[in-house]
Amino acid sequence: MAFNADDILGHAALERSVRQLAQSLLGIHDASPRLASVFGTRQRWLIAHAACAQYFRNVAADGPGAGMLTAQLLDLVSRHKVASPNTAVAFRDEMVKYGVIQPVPGSESRRHLSYEPSQVTLAALFQWHILHLGTLDGFDGGGRSTALRADPQALRRLQPLIADGLLESHTVRQPDPTFALLAWVDEGGIVMDRLMVGCEQGDGGLDRVLTDLTSVTGLAQRLKLSRTQLGRKLAAAEAMGSLGWEGSRGRSRLWVSQGFRHEYHKAQANKLAVIDAACEACFMPRS
Repeated sequence: MAFNADDILGHAALERSVRQLAQSLLGIHDASPRLASVFGTRQRWLIAHAACAQYFRNVAADGPGAGMLTAQLLDLVSRHKVASPNTAVAFRDEMVKYGVIQPVPGSESRRHLSYEPSQVTLAALFQWHILHLGTLDGFDGGGRSTALRADPQALRRLQPLIADGLLESHTVRQPDPTFALLAWVDEGGIVMDRLMVGCEQGDGGLDRVLTDLTSVTGLAQRLKLSRTQLGRKLAAAEAMGSLGWEGSRGRSRLWVSQGFRHEYHKAQANKLAVIDAACEACFMPRS
């Protein structure tokens, strides 16, 4: 049976597995920062999942060349209160600008232009799923990632199920306060991944866990972020008691609170539970 969020949150391998996942996601960002940055906020990430799900479903129903229609995307994000129509359209335009999606050849002559992911985007999407399925395999020795590797076309069935679960989850759409503070700003997800990867290991019981980070400027430069914006958000998190400096600001190591780490682990557990339920439905349908 698929893991639920509580199963994952209470699993002995959680911290190790989530750290490895975060490290892998950082690697994807470093390899393709432009593509990763397009999905750098929780809102963009959810819109992107909605768009991919609609694309795969349209292709399954109508065959190659069907593509994703803007009206369908607007309906999805509006129904789940993810974004305004203007925000969704602006995001679509940005994805087109950077080659993340492209018009389906021949659709220019139709009444409604349709879009499809680029090959680079599809490859990155496949890798994202492999990483998360591999993380779940680490909890029970399962073969989820092997199943997808053996049948890459199953991504077309799996991803829409995952998108449904993410969009329908109140916990995913409305995470805990500190996580939400950072998740809704540019590159916020990757900032949190970097913070958690930098945490000292073996200090899970401490109220504050030191990281290997000392410079906000250095972190902003590595992730190609605005130093001002990142500093403002970290200051807000500091005011919430979620992080701070061991000594002088900018001259000592940054720490994160146990509460913030729990929020991060909870968010990962909820995401992984959605993925595991989708995987079970995709590869082991009930008779």
